[in-house]
This record gives sequence, structure tokens and C-alpha cells, in this order.
Amino acid sequence: MFMFQRLFEGLGVRLGVLVQASALALGLSDAASMGAARAEDAHAIAMHGKPAMPADFAHMPYVNPEAPKGGRLTWGMLGTFDSLNPFIVKGLAVQQMRSYVVESLLARGHDEPFTLYGLLARSVETNDERSFVTFRLDPRARFSDGKPVAAEDVLFSWQLLRDHGRPNHRQYYTKVVKAEALDPLTVRFDLAGANDRELPLILGLMPILPKHAVDVASFEETTLTSPIGSGPYRVTAMKAGASVTLTRNPDYWGRDLPINRGLYNFDEIRLDYFREANGQFEAFKRGLYDFRIEHEPLRWHDGYDFPAARSGEVIRDTAKPGLPQPSEFLVFNTRRPIFADIRVRQALTLLFDFELVNRNYFFGLYSRAAGYFAGSELSAYGRPADARERELLKPFAARISPDIMDGSYRLPVTDGSGRDRTTLRAALKLLSEAGYDLDGTVLRNRATKAPFSFEIMVTTRDQERIALAFQRDLKRAGIEPSVRSVDPVQFDQRRLAYEFDMIQNRWDQSLSPGNEQYFYWGSAAADNPGTRNYMGARDPAVDAMIAALLEAREHTDFVSSVRALDRALISGFYTIPLFNVSEQWIARWNRIERPKATSLSGYLPETWWAKGQKQATEAK
Repeated sequence: MFMFQRLFEGLGVRLGVLVQASALALGLSDAASMGAARAEDAHAIAMHGKPAMPADFAHMPYVNPEAPKGGRLTWGMLGTFDSLNPFIVKGLAVQQMRSYVVESLLARGHDEPFTLYGLLARSVETNDERSFVTFRLDPRARFSDGKPVAAEDVLFSWQLLRDHGRPNHRQYYTKVVKAEALDPLTVRFDLAGANDRELPLILGLMPILPKHAVDVASFEETTLTSPIGSGPYRVTAMKAGASVTLTRNPDYWGRDLPINRGLYNFDEIRLDYFREANGQFEAFKRGLYDFRIEHEPLRWHDGYDFPAARSGEVIRDTAKPGLPQPSEFLVFNTRRPIFADIRVRQALTLLFDFELVNRNYFFGLYSRAAGYFAGSELSAYGRPADARERELLKPFAARISPDIMDGSYRLPVTDGSGRDRTTLRAALKLLSEAGYDLDGTVLRNRATKAPFSFEIMVTTRDQERIALAFQRDLKRAGIEPSVRSVDPVQFDQRRLAYEFDMIQNRWDQSLSPGNEQYFYWGSAAADNPGTRNYMGARDPAVDAMIAALLEAREHTDFVSSVRALDRALISGFYTIPLFNVSEQWIARWNRIERPKATSLSGYLPETWWAKGQKQATEAK
């Protein structure tokens, strides 16, 4: 089962949300087949401001519209899978089902913070309050079995995912007061009282599943049955847990849409799975798959000195997205009693020696910032709170320390020796306040005399190296953590079930954070398996700031709301910030080509093509 996003060919534009225009202005030759054009319909919807692309756009700026079609793209995936349904909690699913097999009503514009353009829905309508949203389907849209996509499929998908989908789907879709089909190609959702200006966009990204081909009774069970979607590819081969082959659907209904121009250029997409990271890299060196996104600086620095890389057969690219910098963290599971006291979390944050790790392990390639929106205007780190932030956080003033409010808080900086006494003294003082004392060389609970110990679970070489370095730092305070390395499958299973003390994790953020923030750290998600609230945060200040950013109408208010959320999260000391990544590192065999332009969101494999193929026009 499924999801993704793609096109339009729409009707009208509204400024920000609705710009009035006629079907004639949009150059629609098939307006009659859709019924009378509606001036209030829009070809796109933006979370804030107005869409960047006009209604008559030819293609997106980050694609090569003349990219040739053909060839195969092979991905090297780490881990395994036991399901082709990514919309349920159970199982390890192939996530590409969402982007290549199943489509959504609207598709992302990857050069904008959060703007959606028509795909299965050729137009969208809402009001200034966003108390409703209406989608009008493209009458040409078809599932891969040839059956048309209808309003009943949209309603079916909404009900199915609301009742049986992943926690984020259930959370979003229960906000809908009423859903109805106005005609066979038109669906209206009543959102009155939701106070969620992002909800029309969230519904626009809803994966649309075929009512005639989904068994509701078994939907929440893992399945290896090939799904039926409306997207450009179909599953044509599979080896359970090892590989999946997607083949272009020659009858794909949306291949000529402007939103799809320059996308999905390979005739075949093959996903090959590897159980272990080093084996995965060795397979890349042998040319067994076509590209890899490198996350290990040691490997990026000196691991690509092999014959194909030296000869130019393997190309190394860097991309600089415009999004908040991806940040890695050591995550405290605050559900565990040992991490329930914030003073303990503050103390362990002091004990991590970033300067030593960055110099010795990462060649000084990384920077470090507190917070979850580093490198963007949304970050509160190092910035004093503005008047709007102070107003939002006033009811929770006791939870936010003054230095975080005035922007003077900084992460500890050590002398890089691994033996910094200043941070050690400060950490031991906090631990003593929390009820722990040194007994010789062992830190013990003052009441129970139990030693302070916990487990750091890791799954990659870099994670293990960081954990072992932190283990050495902690020993100086009498703490003896264990480091446990598990395979990626077990890591994912335990992470989703919150069966860990501490893990390393990264939350990727956009320039338009919204409902997913509840999924990341909302109180309701803390004990709901399958969310990304790995730390178990339950903070009314965090919940209130997420609500505020969803209600914001102006960009300035939105930025203030997100910064206020950042301050509330920083104040909770739920994680130890490790490092921020300012670039994407991409290695590819030279048989794969990519556009010169990089989108705001970074690399997009769907825009790539196979070298040596005939031009698309010639191929036709």
C-alpha cells in the first residue's frame, strides 16, 4: 500500500490560497469534460504566501524537462523488509511504495517551503479560514489496473487511514468533521473547529488507495502482495526481504502532466537490501548499485580511494539544501526512571566532548547547535525571544530558563582534551542535586546505592564510535554505560517500540513544520508505538507551541511560533546535540546523470536519468 505526489493541469489561481481565474486563462482544452470551471478553484495551495509557479507552468525548475527515458536505477538499501504496506505500524515496509506506486491528491513543489500542486486532484478550493477544503479530481486519473480514480476512492482512503493507518494518519484525519462526495469527481472535507491551517495541505498529501482492491479486514497486517496504485510504477518482481523491482507503467495516466515533466525517467527501479553497512558500501564499490547518500564523514573523507573513484567512474557530488540542517542527537528515553530527572539529562549533556570527537573522528567537518531547526530562520538558538515568542511562552515561563529565552544559552565547549575539569565539576554538581554521589570511582544512587548505568543502542560504525567516545567521557563521572550494537532491523523494531535507554537519531525538518511536530514530540504520541517521539516528551509548553504554529496566518507569527517551540524543546534537555550537517554527500556511478539545479529540499532521485539513453522526444 502506498503514497506520493505529482501533478496538475488546473483551474485558476488564488493569491496564497485562492486566486480567481477562468478556465480560458488557464488554457484548458478539456474544461467541458470537467464541468463548468469554477473561478474559486486553485491550481496549487501554499501554507503561507502564494505558490511560486503559475497555473500554466511547463515544468519545475529543478528538473531537466528533456531528460531521456529508459534504463534502470538500482538503490542500495540498508536493512530488510517484510511488507509492501508503509501505512501501518506493523512490519518493516518498503517506503518507496509511497513515492513511486501510490499517488496523493496534490504534489510537493520541492523549491518551496510547503506548496502543493495538483496531481490526482486537478484543483483545490478552500477559504481564508481554511474551515473546509474541496478537491476536484482529474477525470483522466486511473489506477494501474485501468479503473478510474473516483471520489469514493478518496473517501475510502480517508476512512481507512483514519481508522487503521499509522498514528500520524489517525491523528490528522480524525480532525475532519465531515467528508462527502459532491459528485463522482469532487470531494469536500469540513474542517470546522480544527483550528489547523495546515490540514487542507495534509489532506492533499493523503495517499489515495483503490476501494475495489483493498481488503479492510486485513489492512493492518503485513503483506507482500503487490499493491495497486495510480503512480508511474508497478511492482513486477520481489524477493522477500532482499529486493523489489518496480517497472514503469506504460499506461501511466499522468506521464504528460507538467508536474511530472522530467521526473521518473528510468524504465525500472530496483531496490536491493543489505543487512550490514560495510557490506553495503563494498557492494557500491563493485558497482552493484548506482548511488549512495553518504552519512559517515570518515568514509567520505578517505573511503572513496578505490579504482573506480580514482578513474572518474564514481562521481562525488555535494548538495546544499535550503532546509534546516539535519542534526544528529543522542536521545534520552525519559520513560526510563534513570532519565526522568532533567538534571541528569543536563549533566550528561555537559559530559559529551564534541570538540574531541569532531577533531579526531570527523576531521572538523561538523558544527554543533542546540535545537531542532539549525541553520535556518526557524532556529531559536543564539537568538533572543521576540515579543510574540514571549507572549506565547508566558504561561510556561517556569519551564523555560532565562538564558534560553534571551538567546545567551550555549552548548558546553570543552578544551578538547577529553579531560575537561570544568564541565566535569558542573556535571557532578547536577548529579548530586539529582540524588547521585561518587562512591570511589562509581556513581551511585544515594538512596538505593545502585550504580548509575544504562545502555546505548547503536547500529552503524559511526554510531558505535560516538557511543564509545561518550562512554569514555562518562567514566570520568563514575558512570559505566554499555554499548550494544544491533542490526538495522532490530534497531528499527526496538526504536519504534521505545525499547531502549539511549539511541542516536535525527529528525529531518522542513521550512514549514506543521502537524508532524505532534508526531515528533507531542504528549499524545509519547506512549503510542510507532511515532517519532522517541524521547517520550510530555510537555504542555511543547503542545501549545505546536498548536500556535498551526494557527499562524502570517509568516512572522509562524516563525515566532516555531522558535518558541524550539525553546521549549531545548529547555527539556531531551537529547544531547551531536552535530549538524550542512551538506548532502552523494556518490554515484557515472552511468547516472542528474540535473544541474538542486532543489530547495536537496537531491531528488526521481529527477535523475540513465546516461546514454536517447532523448525523450526521440524515444517517443
